[in-house]
Amino acid sequence: MTKLAILYYSSTGHGTTMAAELEKAAQAAGAEVRVRHIAETRDPATFAENPAWTANYEATKDLPAATGDDIVWADGVIFGSPTRFGSVASPFQTFFDTLGGLWAQGKLADKAYAAFTSSQTAHGGQETTIVNLYTSLMHFGGILVPPGYTDGLKFADGNPYGVGHVTGPDNQNELDDATRAALGHLATRVVTIAGKLAR
Repeated sequence: MTKLAILYYSSTGHGTTMAAELEKAAQAAGAEVRVRHIAETRDPATFAENPAWTANYEATKDLPAATGDDIVWADGVIFGSPTRFGSVASPFQTFFDTLGGLWAQGKLADKAYAAFTSSQTAHGGQETTIVNLYTSLMHFGGILVPPGYTDGLKFADGNPYGVGHVTGPDNQNELDDATRAALGHLATRVVTIAGKLAR
């Protein structure tokens, strides 16, 4: 059975919702799935006035957090982070910065990797966030599995790099059908390619 890890950081909960969609699709594709959030590094008092951020923190803080061992375990990994000024959020980068030992041992190489993100606006840095993340994965020796336009549904969400969700100016937009379909396609594609690589 192909093993897929979905490792993500989420502040206001959209990443958590996207990870759940990916998990559902990957399980339907026959994978064993491990979903792990990347631990919050900010003091909760600093976002106490943001109810969505606080709610997501409370909902996930006691769940198992991502570690490098989750990557080692997996045949494929889908990473997720919201966009922060065109790149990943600092807790996500902090997590990546812990992976040097595993990288040096070659334990991050030869796995299938892909990514998802979210931003408040349609041109809020989604593509650069994913591409910047992929740069790190190339240093891993990872095998990138972007969706491209391998299915017609990608012309609806329009992101050949991964999957992006537009949360809206108040961070209240729910996932639309095109984004859900794109997440399902990405999960299935990564499971398929990871399974071939693991043979």
